[in-house]
Amino acid sequence: MAHKSGFVNILGSPNTGKSTLMNELVGEKLAIITSKAQTTRHRIMGIVSGKDFQVVFSDTPGILEPKYKLHEIMMKSVTSATVDADLVIYVTDVTEKPGINRELLHRFISKSIPVLLVINKVDLVNQGKANLLCAEWESLLSGSEIIPASALLKFNIDRIFDRILSLLPEGPPYYPEDTLTDRPERFFVSEIIREKIILNYHQEIPYSVQVEVDSFKESDKLVKIRAIIHVMRDSQKGIIIGHRGEALKKVGKNARLDIEKFLAKKVYLELFVKVSKDWRNKGRQLRGFGYR
Repeated sequence: MAHKSGFVNILGSPNTGKSTLMNELVGEKLAIITSKAQTTRHRIMGIVSGKDFQVVFSDTPGILEPKYKLHEIMMKSVTSATVDADLVIYVTDVTEKPGINRELLHRFISKSIPVLLVINKVDLVNQGKANLLCAEWESLLSGSEIIPASALLKFNIDRIFDRILSLLPEGPPYYPEDTLTDRPERFFVSEIIREKIILNYHQEIPYSVQVEVDSFKESDKLVKIRAIIHVMRDSQKGIIIGHRGEALKKVGKNARLDIEKFLAKKVYLELFVKVSKDWRNKGRQLRGFGYR
């Protein structure tokens, strides 16, 4: 059998389950998952290699109207994902009105780029509602295959993966067989810490925070990590730290446990909080945080 390979880019609105789907397709937790919109800020690559195939997945930020420079950069990563796709997985869900972002999807179809439209979270509705949504999308996007799914419950994940393999072009692998992602360990450490902040704080805090790994020193048995949590206002710094530092200690403990699982080593984690006013609109600072 000829070898197949290609770039499969996952697009969709915020909070439709794109990251959960990619993690299931890759078989590893590469993208952080929370119930809050805009959790994914970077384009994150996950690579699955087999004897006769290599699938290069890209999870992208949710499609939105930019409100500040960070959003503009996030949408650039979505644009780049529309350029190099061999196959597009567009993720919608049962709460989203059929037809959203239809012009973008027709752009792919006009270029003869296959589109798999995944209606996620079908576990939240009955069969009749799921069938109705499939029919509505089919009437709007002729030429695209529509698959109902529940990434959370792993429903139809195998079906999606099989269709991906059938639609990929023939070609050699792009990466060594044992490569899982193009991101360094420091990136995933910062994302794990940011995930714990999103889960432990409410209102504007998750959207005002950026995590920077300032130091990453690894020995045979221990990894020493120093990370800075950037916030935009003094009041947010106080909220992150909490009374007698208890809130920050909780985030640090939860993050350390997950980082130890990810790195398969003991971790000594230090967290510091710094006020970086309006960092979301400062190009130089955003580049320093890895946004391009």
